Order: sequence, then structure tokens, then C-alpha cells
Amino acid sequence: MSANESYIDIDTLQNFMKDVFVGLGYPEEQAQISTDVLIESDLRGIRSHGVQRLKYYYVRVKAGQHLVSDYEIVKDEGATAVIDGNHGNGHYISYKAMELAIVKAKKFGLGMVVVRNSTHYGIAGYYPLMAIKEGCLGMTGTNARPAVAPTFGGEPMFGTNPLTFGFPTDEEFPFVLDCATSIIQRGKVEIAARDGTPLPEGVVIDRETGQIRTDAEQLLKDFVKNKAALLALGGAGEKLSGHKGYGYATVVEILSSALQDGVFLKDLSGLDQNGEQTHFRVGHFFIAIDPEFFMGLDIFKTIAGNICRGLRNSDKVPDAIRIYTAGEKEFEAENIVREQGVPISKSIQEDLIFMRDELNLSQYQFDFE
Repeated sequence: MSANESYIDIDTLQNFMKDVFVGLGYPEEQAQISTDVLIESDLRGIRSHGVQRLKYYYVRVKAGQHLVSDYEIVKDEGATAVIDGNHGNGHYISYKAMELAIVKAKKFGLGMVVVRNSTHYGIAGYYPLMAIKEGCLGMTGTNARPAVAPTFGGEPMFGTNPLTFGFPTDEEFPFVLDCATSIIQRGKVEIAARDGTPLPEGVVIDRETGQIRTDAEQLLKDFVKNKAALLALGGAGEKLSGHKGYGYATVVEILSSALQDGVFLKDLSGLDQNGEQTHFRVGHFFIAIDPEFFMGLDIFKTIAGNICRGLRNSDKVPDAIRIYTAGEKEFEAENIVREQGVPISKSIQEDLIFMRDELNLSQYQFDFE
């Protein structure tokens, strides 16, 4: 823990976040789901999408960009469905979409539900974990406001577009690959700016010069003006296969818009033709697969576990301590966070105090005050 950080225990933080969402006008169920999504990120050690994002949602709700959800199922046929989120709470819409995909998977072996006109849905890994808890495989992806440049481009054209998979195993923890198709996401830039540290080389490009930039605080300002862009997995150009990350990002963009007749690329900026703030209209897709329609859950879990153990037990390079598989570090992080609490930086402390005081949640007296 740095000198500017304090810890808040999970229960206190969870209760506070829920009360913030209720204070913003969310019904009880929606407030609980939004809280669950954020706390899951903190539990898994993914600080970019946990309580750090609470003020982000707070501001958007105040601006009328994250409304109380009144979603509509506009098409429902067999193993598939299309949902219009009506610009509501992305966490709640997405929870209901994956819930429906799981129901369909239990009936047909596979369920796929796509969403349009939604808002930011938080940590993508939350939704495959829902499927895993029901004995299914889970997959999801979402587009987002433009932040990433295509290979050989400098203009932000698509979002960080996570492509996320979750598989049950016979181990203590499932296999969960939850990552953006960009090298880093905006949340990592926010953390660097908060901490006053530079970004790693090769993750952000300047739109006009094509040069690599590392100045996190200024980049947050320039992102708003479209003067800089994140780079897709592999980085700039094709030398280190940046075109592969670009290709996967495009796959997510298409699946998040074309099946549901949704919005894509620069139309996801959250600005209207006059440059005024409007709805973000992002799209998502959710897939659940029931292995019982194949060779059974137990066989799947055993083989998936054997593959993960085989990878972790393979020969390490000199000086390497261990090999991990996806989801392992997050599992270990959760044990630590449950014991120590969630680390809260100085700037987030100020955000929590601001939201508490504005919503008159005086029952919360934080230790860092």
C-alpha cells in the first residue's frame, strides 16, 4: 500500500456503492446488480473497473446518460434473442441478457442474446462467471466509445472491445480470460494519471505525429479531443502483429452491432451532430453453452482442468517463479482482498467523500478522513 492509499473492507464498500446507486434513483434490484459487477472487479484485483468507476457512473447518471433500465426484448426465437436496452443501466441489461442466454442454453444447448442501445457494462468477466455458476461455458463482448486506432491509423475508431471467455474446470477456480483487444484500456491510463506515473512505451499513439506517448495525465485530456488513440494488441504496425489485435477488435465490433441492428464505430462517441452529449448506444453479445449437450459437464471440467494443469506444470524459463493460467491470479487476488480490503487511492477517497456528502449518506464515516 502506498502512502496515499487506505483500505476499505468489502462489506462496507459494497453497502456504500449500493446506497449510492439507490441514491441516484436505481431500483433495489438494479442497484444490487450494479454493485455486484463493480465489487467483482475489486475482488478479482482488477482496479480499473471496480470502485474506481463509481464516480464515472455517478457523473453519467447525473447527465442522463445511464438511465434506470427499461429494456425490451424485441425478438425472441429459439436459442437467440435481441434486446433493446433503451439507454438504461448496462449492468442490469447485461445481467438479464446473460441470464436469458443461460436459460436458452439449458433448453437448446446454446443460447445467444445480443443487445443494442445499452451503456457501459462494467467488467466483462462478470457475465461468463454467471454462466459458469450454472454449469455452462460463457462468452461475451462489447463495443464502446472510440478509443483505439486501426493498424496504420492514428484516429480512434473503435472501443477497447473485450472478447471474454469463461470455462468451468475441476479446480478451485474456473478459466476466465477477460481482456481487451487493445494493449491496455482507458482505466489503466486513469490509474497512471492518478498515481502520477508514465505509461509503458508502445501502448498509445499520437494521432497527428504517429509517435508513441506515455504522458497519462495529458492523454486523458487529449483522448476527449481525439488527439491520441490506444493501440490494439500487438502495437503499432504489423511487425509485432498489431493487425491481429485489430482484427479481433473488429470481430467484437461486428458482433456487437450487426446482429442487433445497432450502432458502431464513431457513432458510439456519446455526442450528437452538434457536439452535445447524448446516449452512448453501445452493443453487447452474450453466449452460453451447456456442455451436457456434448459429452457432459464432468468430462469438460476434467479436460479443461488437465489442460490448465499441464500448462502450469510445463518447463519454466530460467528465473521464472511459476506459470499461470487465466483466472488463477484473480482467484488468488480475491483471497487477499477479502482479508485486507480494497485499496483506495487519495483521488478515489475524495470521490467517495464527494458522493457521500452530495447524497447525504452520513452513516458512512471513512477511516481515511
